[in-house]
Amino acid sequence: MKKCLRCGQTYSDNTLNFCLSDGELLVETAYEPPPTQFADDSPPTLLMNQPRVTNPIDWPQSSPIQWQGQSMTPAAGQYGIAGYTPQNQTLATWSLILAVSSFFLVCCAGGVWLGLPAAIVGFIAMRKADDSPARYGGRGMAIAGMILGIITFIISIFILIFGQLS
Repeated sequence: MKKCLRCGQTYSDNTLNFCLSDGELLVETAYEPPPTQFADDSPPTLLMNQPRVTNPIDWPQSSPIQWQGQSMTPAAGQYGIAGYTPQNQTLATWSLILAVSSFFLVCCAGGVWLGLPAAIVGFIAMRKADDSPARYGGRGMAIAGMILGIITFIISIFILIFGQLS
């Protein structure tokens, strides 16, 4: 048997850890045998006119638990909550794919045809990740694709210029 120290309510359910009325931690109490019933005692009656509330939506609203000034309610989309959508990383991934491809094709003017689009797509992906980070992700991939695309574009331009001069 467990008892709430704040309101004094006792619970016979040993799986409960917190009081259902005020949320206080329950403490274990010494076992007390139930009172002896005699044949002429009427059985205990429950209040049947009040419906039992089992739907959490109908429970009374309570404030979130505060701990050192921080709210302990989970953020939206956390812990498998319905309606969670993962971040979109498509543009950042394409930027990195184009940049790596241009790096391997830098000798064949691949930096011009693949490096410049990688830098542009990387810039767009980085801006989208900065503007709405809850919706778009992959900022690091976008930066890497943009930098590698710019580097391979510049190297390809130098290779083309020095190839024409020699």
